[in-house]
Amino acid sequence: MAVISMRQMLEAGAHFGHQTRRWNPKMKRFIFGERNGIYIIDLEQTLPRVETAYGFVRDLVAGGGTILFVGTKKQAQDPVKSYADKCGMPYVNERWLGGMLTNFETISKRVNKMLEYERMQASGEFDAMIKKEALLLDRELTKLQRNLGGLRSLKKAPDAIFVLDTVKEHIAVTEANKLGIPVVAVVDTNVDPEVVTYPIPANDDAIRSNSLFARVIADAVEEGRFIANKRNPAPAPAVEKTPEEVAEFEAAQAAARDAAAQAQADRDAKLSAARDQSAAASDADRTPASVAASTTGPAANTEQPQTAPAADAADAPVPAGADAQADTEPEAGAEPTEVVDTTVTEAPGNESEAAEVAATTPDSVASDQADATEATADAADAETTPES
Repeated sequence: MAVISMRQMLEAGAHFGHQTRRWNPKMKRFIFGERNGIYIIDLEQTLPRVETAYGFVRDLVAGGGTILFVGTKKQAQDPVKSYADKCGMPYVNERWLGGMLTNFETISKRVNKMLEYERMQASGEFDAMIKKEALLLDRELTKLQRNLGGLRSLKKAPDAIFVLDTVKEHIAVTEANKLGIPVVAVVDTNVDPEVVTYPIPANDDAIRSNSLFARVIADAVEEGRFIANKRNPAPAPAVEKTPEEVAEFEAAQAAARDAAAQAQADRDAKLSAARDQSAAASDADRTPASVAASTTGPAANTEQPQTAPAADAADAPVPAGADAQADTEPEAGAEPTEVVDTTVTEAPGNESEAAEVAATTPDSVASDQADATEATADAADAETTPES
């Protein structure tokens, strides 16, 4: 399907050129004839060139490129602005500032300054300033918006430009050619088509004609963007939620967290109970004696003490009463003799303390004890031997 038809161009007056005395000989190949002192443009050559320009712009935008709309004369200002805004491309429709392409870095700084002023105005900082200072900034902002308002979305130099009336926009065309930027333009009978990369022979002085070709380029941009989205589908935009939906979502998240925490607590309780049960079963399977020894310490000695043998009984000490009786009954014919009581009575006390004392007795005490033992033995011998 053709991008544009012959009837549409005829109705828009795209076939009218300039007066015969105002022409460029290089446009002779695109002139059909002359009528009433006005050149008539050959629209049969315009159709294929419109198709070529359309395909170029479409492929450029499909590859991620940008195209700058340029038209500063009165017949082109409104079409350029409306169709550039429609397709989301930058534009210049008030005045072309020298260096917009060749000195793009400086122009971008001015654009950023304009955006900063707009932010200050929106936040109410202008109202807090002195009246004169706020008035000066407001005037500067108005001037920047008029000249650079269409470049707010341009972050780098454009990949191509679309120009209406290359005679008036000769500076833009010169800068583009210097930088090697392709130029798509509507060329009338008074312009040089050799400085344009994709010329479209048509009337550039009629509002309807300019609107027609600006619409064609805008359609090419939209189709190219559609192709780009098909090649690289963009993620679906996030849908903004209402405060009620946000509150409901947060409540659901909180309930889910509480349920997860409760489930974790139940699992921990089950694991703890299973662990305690297995420990009790293992304790029951162990030996009772080993369990008692390990839990209550060494068992108490409940056995009765054994009786001493007869030999030990002879060595047992004689009670004090028996010795006294033996002393009071001397043998016949024997003179009474004094008997020394050598029975050593231990002072009452704790056995453990006695053991400590015995362990800590010096050698002199041990020798005294040995002498006492020998004296006891001699006394016993004296008792059993009668005096001669």
